Amino acid sequence: MFVLFGNVQDLVLHDQKLVGISDFLAHTVLAKKDTVIRYNVSTGCRFAKKSTRLGSLEELLNERAPDKVLPALEQLLFTNNNLALVVEYAEAVAPAGDASFSSDQDRLAVVTFQRWSMAPQLENSDNVVILLSEVPSELHPKIVSNPKVAAVSVPMPGIDERLKIIEQVNPVLDRAWSERLADVSAGLKAVQIKGILQPSPPETEDADKRFQFIQSLIKNEARARKLAAVTQGMSHDEIEELIGVPADSPAPEAAPGREFDDVLRLIARRKREIIERECFGLIEFVEPAHDFSIVGGIDEVKKELLAVARNIREGHRNRVPMGILFTGPMGTGKTFVAEAFVKESGLTSIKLKNFRSKWVGATESNLERILGVVQAIGNVIVIIDEGDRSFGSGGEGGESDGGTSSRVIARLKEFMSDTSNRGRVLFIVMTNRPDKLDVDIKRAGRLDRKIPFLYAQTPEEVEMILAAQLRKQRLESHLQFPRDRTIVSAKIIGYSNAEIEGVTLLANDYATEKSGTDAPIPVECFEQAIADYLPSRDIDMLEYMELLAVFEASNRRMLPAKYASLTIDELQARLAELRIKCGGRR
Repeated sequence: MFVLFGNVQDLVLHDQKLVGISDFLAHTVLAKKDTVIRYNVSTGCRFAKKSTRLGSLEELLNERAPDKVLPALEQLLFTNNNLALVVEYAEAVAPAGDASFSSDQDRLAVVTFQRWSMAPQLENSDNVVILLSEVPSELHPKIVSNPKVAAVSVPMPGIDERLKIIEQVNPVLDRAWSERLADVSAGLKAVQIKGILQPSPPETEDADKRFQFIQSLIKNEARARKLAAVTQGMSHDEIEELIGVPADSPAPEAAPGREFDDVLRLIARRKREIIERECFGLIEFVEPAHDFSIVGGIDEVKKELLAVARNIREGHRNRVPMGILFTGPMGTGKTFVAEAFVKESGLTSIKLKNFRSKWVGATESNLERILGVVQAIGNVIVIIDEGDRSFGSGGEGGESDGGTSSRVIARLKEFMSDTSNRGRVLFIVMTNRPDKLDVDIKRAGRLDRKIPFLYAQTPEEVEMILAAQLRKQRLESHLQFPRDRTIVSAKIIGYSNAEIEGVTLLANDYATEKSGTDAPIPVECFEQAIADYLPSRDIDMLEYMELLAVFEASNRRMLPAKYASLTIDELQARLAELRIKCGGRR
């Protein structure tokens, strides 16, 4: 018995044709079997191949319910030789779940498969049973974990497979564009690539009308035909949005070598839609509009992150950390910097949403689906915000969730420490309470680098953040440093980046009220904003979070002078004092 899991609802390229995996198993892998039976609860039993010795078996063909079909199939398996059975959607036949909540039919199926795996009649024959299930956690664990059952993962198509699929689906593409599309389509199944690139039949009226519409937007006929081939199912508004040219304005001819840029944009957009839908909206693609140019200060941090991105792009995998921990008080720009890093690196990035579910087994199933997509995309940054909630030590929830949290955390730890992902999958975990993170998640080999994010400690640091905020908001001001240091930057030392942004926007409001125009912000408006602005202050908690970030830092060069000179003993003594006051608070 075998369990095939993962990408089992896809197409494979065989003999210059794209065929379903179930068809491929039945007609190619099992071609030497005398009889091949396919079964699922929707269509019942179908014979891909049938020995003349079996007779008509009309009763079996007329049944669909597992409690009727499985006993009949068992009779065939135990009394015949050289027979193969492929059970599609096996999780619908023997679903995971507590036995006390399972139906009699579900329990019968689980026990039947369990007996088959150990039955001498099956072991001594030349028969084979293959169960297909996308997510192994949706199939009953007594089957998946059975030592007599071989579990085999079916991976997503790699770059070489995607290239062959693209050349098969759309043979008019030249080799260079096929290779580029193969790279862009990482993370997609073969059936999804076919759905995007399969040109519609040229004789259909729909394709002709679409071509004529596109040609009215762009005058390049060859480019219009290629676009018409990959925009099937899109409305005219969507096509206009894709091309970026209104219908009533003449479009310039495509520059040589750039005629497929809009096709790449289409594929990238559809890829995002497909993957987000495939993961039931549990992940979100990060597409930041800002880079490090509007991140003030933290030059050492930016230098470190840029080196990581460069090593990933250049393939120096041994120089890339398995993961990075961003830690520091709220409002220090952890998320902002992570998004700027994504923009600077040019890498695909996804953010994990809340994948936990109240239904038994659904959380583990969701996680497996997400990790499968992450593995398939490759060269990807995975951002996990509020990591202390995702990877918490379990003190708050305990085992009240039936052990789901511990299983999820264990699976994430396993994935994060898989060295084959080094340089391909980079985790960025953010938290302001690293003390609430599971200790094992912070070890080397999972989160190798720990980068502290602290409030501005000097007037010079405040001035860099102010300048970045003005660039971000596209504002002008009359500030001049060090001339205005005493009345502006020196007064907001210790403010978070978010609070400095609040002061900047408040000063702009006062300037607009005063002048009635978008003139540069006068210095006195900054003075007024600083006097009026009331930052949220919990001094002990903020110091505790800062000291935790300092304690977790990978190296001293990222620390301000205020903390770089502290000894470990001094740091631990102050942390112990603050832990008594703040340790139990959020």
